[in-house]
Amino acid sequence: MMDKIELAKRIILNPKIITGKPIIRGTRLSVHYILKLLSDGYTLDEILEEYKDLKKEDIIACLLFASIL
Repeated sequence: MMDKIELAKRIILNPKIITGKPIIRGTRLSVHYILKLLSDGYTLDEILEEYKDLKKEDIIACLLFASIL
């Protein structure tokens, strides 16, 4: 498992992408969208199956990001 600093580096804010909402680096998937999928009952494995470029650490980074807000 990556440490919190390495996980945090997976989330970026870029005003040119999705109006500056926090996204997973290298994607156009917002932290909010991933959290919404989880709250709707999607499992980690289901999300990873749907979005092949995502890694488990990306989803954990979204949870970490949400926990510090």
